[in-house]
Amino acid sequence: MRDGRAGNSAYGHQAFERSPSHFTDRITADGRDGWPVEPGRYRLVASRACPWASRAVISRRLLGLEDALSLALTDPIQDDRSWRFTLDPGGRDPVLGIRYLAEAYERREKDHPGGVSVPAVVDVPSGQLVTNDYQRLTLDLATEWTALHRAGAPDLYPHRRRDEIDSVMAEVYEDVNNGVYRAGFATGQREYEQACASVFGRLERLSSRLAGRRYLVGETITEADIRLFTTLVRFDAVYHGHFKCNRWKLTEDRVLWAYARDLFQTPGFGDTVDFDHIKRHYYQVHTGINPTRIVPLGPDPSGWLTPHHREELGGRPFGDGTPPGPVRAGEEVPARGRP
Repeated sequence: MRDGRAGNSAYGHQAFERSPSHFTDRITADGRDGWPVEPGRYRLVASRACPWASRAVISRRLLGLEDALSLALTDPIQDDRSWRFTLDPGGRDPVLGIRYLAEAYERREKDHPGGVSVPAVVDVPSGQLVTNDYQRLTLDLATEWTALHRAGAPDLYPHRRRDEIDSVMAEVYEDVNNGVYRAGFATGQREYEQACASVFGRLERLSSRLAGRRYLVGETITEADIRLFTTLVRFDAVYHGHFKCNRWKLTEDRVLWAYARDLFQTPGFGDTVDFDHIKRHYYQVHTGINPTRIVPLGPDPSGWLTPHHREELGGRPFGDGTPPGPVRAGEEVPARGRP
């Protein structure tokens, strides 16, 4: 989860500002930043609760990078040292041997600014953090790790579509991905109303865009769809109530609800989603918003498995490729987190 801070707004209240990634090294095919793509060298640290980390988990699965890039999953509940490995035996990550992700950050740079965030990629031999650049990470998985992609992996960032994908992703980030946080962490009424209006204004435009097309850009799944999905799948569970983005629910928009279900039912998307982790993280960690730490019982997630009929719009989810195979053993979402 990306760390944020408050800054002054035009109305005298505190405006939510997302902290930039401090560690922006890239893992590339030519190793130009000193980190060459190598199978088994790096470990992706993620939380199933975090939408930014979930992008990387989905991309890794769609591209078939499980053997090349191992996965560490953190507890959805942080303590004062942030993300911790209490889901693992002995409370330590079995590969990195650490209790807290902060230890990998500290091995890279003592007293680093910006807090501890996921997704993060750690160099296994040295135990040092490589990058926490959530915006660049998935693009590099799609373009720099191609030699290690599975046979039939989709092209999530096709070169001829990149300008359009970048434009769509920029709008989705500003008004939707980050917009729900600006609404949820607002400390002034007008600040909240402006953020909330931006969220729903953009969702309405996206609904119109998707009314006659199956995916955001072109005829196949791209990075743009992954980035919108990770917010939509959390919308009714946490953003509608917890972040007060409650003009309407996702389930009340026919187009977006069908689009989100279509992706959820596509291998690589819904099989990475843990509603239990999502709800417990937001409602129990954000005590400034929810001081009682009570986690609501609803909404009922079973609707995610109902027919969506989006295939009638055409399109091919994986283009000329194929779906990923079954979820890797040990990486399945527990039953309590599934619909």
